[in-house]
Amino acid sequence: MRRDIPPLAEVRRITEKKRDAWWTVLLVDPVATPLVRITAMRTKITPNQITWGAFLLGLASAACFALGDWRWLIAGAIVYHLSFILDCMDGKVARLTGQGSVFGAWLDFVFDRVRVMVCGVALMAGQYQRTDDTVYIWLALAVVGLDTLRYINSLEIFKIRYSMRKQIKARVREARRAQNSSELAFMEDLLRNNPEADVEQDLRKAASLSSEGAAEISPQETEDSKKQPRVIDLHEEFRHRFPVYLRVRSFLLRHRIRTHLVSGIEFQMGVFIVGPLLDAVIEATIVSGGLLLVFELAIIYKLLLSTRDFTRTIDSFEREAVTEAA
Repeated sequence: MRRDIPPLAEVRRITEKKRDAWWTVLLVDPVATPLVRITAMRTKITPNQITWGAFLLGLASAACFALGDWRWLIAGAIVYHLSFILDCMDGKVARLTGQGSVFGAWLDFVFDRVRVMVCGVALMAGQYQRTDDTVYIWLALAVVGLDTLRYINSLEIFKIRYSMRKQIKARVREARRAQNSSELAFMEDLLRNNPEADVEQDLRKAASLSSEGAAEISPQETEDSKKQPRVIDLHEEFRHRFPVYLRVRSFLLRHRIRTHLVSGIEFQMGVFIVGPLLDAVIEATIVSGGLLLVFELAIIYKLLLSTRDFTRTIDSFEREAVTEAA
């Protein structure tokens, strides 16, 4: 039995993400985190072994789904949720014990995709055998296709955002080499790290200070402002168009819930848990898929507005460079 495992409150701080899917925060973490502490204290189970366990439970869930009967649907839904709890535990154990690895992350990703594919095909095949309704064939293709589309879209958006941040940081480094300018911070990071902050009040205060004019600012305030990090907001236009977003985002962040309310996790739970439990596979799949598409389109729209903010930010660097040269 290990003696270096901290109390449960500290385990939560170490292992739980600052923001996560609402299904995970409300229905998984309250069970998974205590199990992680017990697992780390009393066993020698590795994160990769937990990943394998989650994958095997996923296959067992698919076998239940394939039988088609409503009793097996309920069993499959329960086993799938247990599989997802284990899937959340492997990363937590890795963070708590320092046993994480690049291969483990790859294994977790691949097994997740295979589990969704196998369970989706098995669930729809079982219902097709039960009802002879060809709509289940199309739903099987939709489940696999939407899960794949979501991951491709997520990866590409991450790459674009990373590229924009990298270019902005490069411009700031150039400016710092030219003069002793301030550090750099991104508004999104500040909001994530401090969900208790009243962002709207801070923005109004900053706007009022800028409108008062430089003549009313003391030299000491000017010197202090130089020491403050320069904040880059790549979601300024989106927040301007949807002002309620800040309040909703702050509320959700205080409860560790991300604003992407229907992501791949909620999509999977709708298809593989809610649908089977209610014996309403068609309805649950259509609703879950539709909500997933709505939120993916919202993310794409947000990215579009973010690229405009990025262009304006880059242009501002160019104007500042021209002004300093003059």
